[in-house]
Order: sequence, then structure tokens, then C-alpha cells
Amino acid sequence: MDRKKIKAPHIVLTIGIAFAIVTALSGVAATVFQQHDESPTTREVFGGIPSSLMIAFYVLIPVLLVYGAVLFSQRVKNWSRGKPDNRATTTKNVKRRLGDFRAGVYMQTLMRDPAAGIMHSLIYFSFIVLLAVTTILEINHQIPESWKFLNGNVYMAYSFVGDFAGLCLFIGVMWAIIRRYVQRPYRIRAKSKPEHAVILGVFLAITVTGFGTEVWRIAETGMPYFEKWSFVSWPIANLIKDNSNLAGGHQVWWILHILSFVGFLVILPVTMLRHMFTSPLNMYLRDRERPKGAMKPMPNLMETELESFGASTIEDFTWKQLLDLDSCTMCGRCTSVCPANATGKSLDPREIVLKSGEVMAATGSPVVSPPIGVDADITVSANLLFERITPEEIWACTSCKACDENCPVNIEILDKILDMRRYLSLMESNFPTELGNAYRSMENSGNPWGMSQAERADWANDIEGIEILDGTSPLEADYLYWVGCAGSFDDKNKKVTQAMSQLLKRADVSFAILGPSEMCTGDPARRSGNEYIFQMLAMQNVETLNGMGVKKIITQCPHCFNTLANEYPQLGGNYEVVHHSQFLEWLIDQGKLDLSNARLEERVVYHDSCYLGRHNDVYMAPRNVIASLGGIEVVEAGRNGTKGMCCGAGGARMWMEESTGKQINVERSQELLATGATKIAVACPFCYIMIDDGVKGEGVGEDEVKVADISMHLLEAIERGEKGAEVSVSIPGLGN
Repeated sequence: MDRKKIKAPHIVLTIGIAFAIVTALSGVAATVFQQHDESPTTREVFGGIPSSLMIAFYVLIPVLLVYGAVLFSQRVKNWSRGKPDNRATTTKNVKRRLGDFRAGVYMQTLMRDPAAGIMHSLIYFSFIVLLAVTTILEINHQIPESWKFLNGNVYMAYSFVGDFAGLCLFIGVMWAIIRRYVQRPYRIRAKSKPEHAVILGVFLAITVTGFGTEVWRIAETGMPYFEKWSFVSWPIANLIKDNSNLAGGHQVWWILHILSFVGFLVILPVTMLRHMFTSPLNMYLRDRERPKGAMKPMPNLMETELESFGASTIEDFTWKQLLDLDSCTMCGRCTSVCPANATGKSLDPREIVLKSGEVMAATGSPVVSPPIGVDADITVSANLLFERITPEEIWACTSCKACDENCPVNIEILDKILDMRRYLSLMESNFPTELGNAYRSMENSGNPWGMSQAERADWANDIEGIEILDGTSPLEADYLYWVGCAGSFDDKNKKVTQAMSQLLKRADVSFAILGPSEMCTGDPARRSGNEYIFQMLAMQNVETLNGMGVKKIITQCPHCFNTLANEYPQLGGNYEVVHHSQFLEWLIDQGKLDLSNARLEERVVYHDSCYLGRHNDVYMAPRNVIASLGGIEVVEAGRNGTKGMCCGAGGARMWMEESTGKQINVERSQELLATGATKIAVACPFCYIMIDDGVKGEGVGEDEVKVADISMHLLEAIERGEKGAEVSVSIPGLGN
């Protein structure tokens, strides 16, 4: 996409023209050289088809290939409007790229919904096989007689594979028709357009006419024995073999089959069917330079000459983000897992993609077709994203990343939302009122709670031996324990900090804290688009940490964990950061924490933190910590792991009112309570606050269901075990 190099649209056009030329020349070669296969066990290409129809075929198909290439090149020109994004393939990332590509084309994400996954696999893989079958036939048609291979046993196997693929395609298309127009799940029904019927109709026509052509060809050639391997067409051909006009019937079905393929080529570049090309490309380009949980870096706002920040126009997105818009399959999986959408908010991740795509398509030069058909009364007059997208949609996002994680073609939806937040926050100051209070608190007090920094280490008053550094002395301990704002100021989470400190001391871990010298990492500011405050806080923290020579950090907050590990390197802060769930897991594995008597005779469910799980792929560490306790019964909520339900506090939603629809934390709390668990384990301070409030809001007391961080459950189990051991020793005849 480098404008100094060959233009990407020209490459697409060149490839299309090359295919057209090869196709046309293959027709000329077949006519001139007449390379027939004299084997008795084969078939004649274009057998029974008049020369005039064959010539028409070799003229029409190249023309349509050029037509498609021109339209695709125009779409690629649209992507080129975007800003640079380094997605180059290198020796370091090629293996990951190929892995992402395989995962996509193998339908691994789609298989999370087995019905949809199998249906798509039947269509996709069968179509690819049939395309290969046709290509092999054409290759065999062109090569000299002595080289021809499509005869004998090879031809019979070829016939079987072709019929099997055709049958699978037919089943897949019929399944898709029934699913879309009979079963009609909401996420599909909501975006069904006339073009879906056209696409499915064309695929069905290709399949039916393909079998029809083969049936009449077999009957016309006298039912040769080896054609029995065409196990679908052979028995049908038996039914029509005595027809008086087999040659005419064969020609009619052949024409219909070619016309159905022509229809496919015509609609391919102008409907959502284009994702056959754009989606695999998008899957291949998934790997990027920044970590999964990191936002796009921005220049130093104190020094930059940029006049606009974030995304308000199509050109503010990168070319990869614009490719995303043409890769969408409109399947609605992103919307189906969005916690905001599920609880009645205005946000619909699929609509963010489609609306952005509409703006891109309508303002292109030339104008191209939108990602999917739109209502006639919807118009786009400029390249402004907010002409189609409302601020309410953008601010409803919890940045949980469920949409990205569930997208079968790796569209980066969250990046687009966060880029638009940057524009709203930095350029228009168009953000929820409550955020203004959090911004002022972070600027003035160094934390979004607005608490005095002098109180940051007050939680340590009841614990002996906590080393508090002033931020100027070198760190001599092995680890810096980054407590975070919630762990320092929130009454619930102070208990987490105290429990974790006691566990570290039990394991003889050498650690220290910064206390008043620790500032907010800036996550709430950055996730709400205020890069200015983020950089102000982050640069101050980086200066402190680098000055102290900090190398290893433990943190209990996934938001701090993600920011310190994945985003501070953008500002020169490179540290080995570990979440407390990972560190506790390591301490247990190493035997540094004695769990021999630790027991909890409880039913426990773990709630996944979005910033620990989907943003950083840490799913098992917290579960392993809980599962290490004796007597425990671990259960899972209906939505867990990559499908986990957000608590509702991410993306700075912790500091915004939730006034529309059902509260997300209530929805999630009800789901966790439905497991029958007596303890709910969390590994995030925001999750602790939201889930605890949600459970209590359901009228469930702590004596019935206790919500607590994994460190608190772990410490409770250890202390219970120690008390039990003391009691057993004091009873004569026991423990001696």
C-alpha cells in the first residue's frame, strides 16, 4: 500500500487481465491444436456442444474476468485512501500469518457454532473442490495427448469427487436457504437483503444445472459403464436415457450452467459475495506489530504538528481498517456477543462496520457498491463517519473485545470504535458528562476516583513490613507490586490488595510498592479517547519506573496489566509484567505456597475478565489457582472463556452512567448466580465491584454467595486449613 511503489489497484487489475488472457488463449489453443484423448475411459471436453457456443464461452468469460478485476481494483483504490499500516510479511511473522490464514479458511471460528460452521464448510470447501475439478479438466484439455492424465481410474475417481462435491454444495446451499428463510435466527434475519436470495439462488443454480448438464451428457453418450462413478448423475441419467432429444437437452442444460456461472461472475464484485476474496486476505493480514491488547500508538501530543486526532472521516482509518469494511460477511456474530447490544444499548458492532463501509463506498472515486444493500432513503453526502454513526453508539462500548474475538474473518471492530472515541474526546469534547469528572480527577489527583495520592498506601497500615518507595530510590526488591487505583482506594479492592500482600509474604516474595508515587496507568483515559491525559500519566509513570530501574512488576488489575505490558513500551517503558493470577499459579506450582491443608467446601464459578482473557489470552491461570484448592467444585457460567460476558465496566464505562436498557453487570450477575455457585471468583477490581453490586442487587447476601478476588478465596482456604490443622493437633490421638 506504499504509494511510492506499484499501486495496489493496478496489481489487482493486472492479475484479472492476466487470468482473462490465459482463459482466452486456452480456448484458442484447444481449437487450434485439437488435443484429443483417445482413451476409452474419459470424456470429451465440450462434447456435443456446438463450436459457436464454445467460442462464445471463451469470449464471454475473459470479458467478465476483466469486468470483475476493474470493479475489484476500484474497491482496492478505496482502501488506499486509508493511512499507512505496516502489515508486511516478514520472516518473523510469516508463520503466524499462515496460521491465521489456516484458522480462518478452516472455519475454526465458525465452528464455535457447529450448525453454521458445517453449513459454511459444505458450501465453501465444496465450491473450492468444484473449482479445482473444472480447472483440472481445462488443464487436461490443453496438454498434448501423450500427457493427458484424466482417463482410466483417474477419471473415475475424478468423477466421484466431482459428484460428491456437488452433492455437498447442494446440501450446504439448501441448508443456508432453510436457515435464512425458515429458521431465521435474529442475527441473520435482521440483515437479510434481496442480494442474499440472489447469491443463494445463483449457487443453487450452479449446482442444479451442473448436475443437469452431467445427467444429459451421460445419457447422450450412451451410458458408458465408467460413468457409474458419477454416483449422483448416473441413476438420474438412467431415467432419461430413452429421451428422443438427448443432444438438445444436453445443450440446453450446458447453456443454463454457463449462464449460472456468468451470474456468479457478475454478482461477485458487487455483492457481499466479494468476501470470498477479501475475507481470506483479511485473515492473512491479522498479525500486527502491536500486541493484541494495545491501542494504536499516537505521537506525543505535546510535540506533534497534527491538527486532528482520532477518526472522523474514512481517510482517518488505516488501509487495513478499510479492507475490514469490505471483508465483513454480515453474519452478525459480533453483535450476538456484544454485551451492550444484548442489554438494549444502541451499539451494534456489525452496524459500525456496515455504516463505515457505506460511507467509504459512497464517497469513493469512483463510487462503488456498499458492503450490503441499503434502504433508498439512506444517503451519504460526505466522507464523515458520524453522518451514519452516532456518539451514543460509540460511548456504549465496554471495549470487551468480544466482537473482534468472535469475528470469523478477523475484522478489528474495537480499533475503529476507539479511534472514533479519540476524535470525539480530543477534537469535540463530546463525551458523557461523568467522564469529565474522571478526567479532572486523573489530571488533578492522579487517579479517576479523585482521592488524595497521600492515601494510596493506607491499606498497608494493618500489614507489617510493606516496603513503600518514594519513586526516587532504586528498586532493590525482586518485584514492584503495582497496586492500581482500585486496589488503593476502593474499599472492596483494598481487601484484595491486603490478601495478595499476605500471600506474597507467605511465599517469601521480595516486593515493594510505590504508594503515593504510583499514578493511574491512564487506561480509563486512553480507552475513552483522551490520549492527552493518558500520555501525561503514562510518561510520568515511565519516568518513575525507569529511574528506579524496575524490571519486574506484579499487578492485580488486568487493565493496569494490559497497559503496563502492552502500551507502555510505546512510550519507552519495557517491563516484565505478570498478572497476580499468573504469579499465584507460579507460586503454587513451585511449592512456595503451602496448600496441603487449604480447602473450600464450596461450589465456585470464575468470571472471566475481558482485559485478562480476550485482550491477553489469560484464561487458565485464574482457574488453575481456584482448582488447586481441596474440596472445591468448579463450575462454568454459560458464557465463559473467549465467549465470556463482560461485567460492563471496561472502556472507562466504570465512570459512566448506564441509563439505557438493562445494566450489563446485572445480566452477568444473574448468569453467574444461575450456576448455583456459593462463591464467585474474579480476577479484576472492576469485575469485583460490578459483580458484587449485581449479586447484592438481586437480593443475594454475602452469606449465600460470596463474590471475591481469587487471592481472597485462596487466602481464606489457606487460613481455614491452618485453623483445621490446629484443631486436629489439639485433640488427643490426632495429628501426632
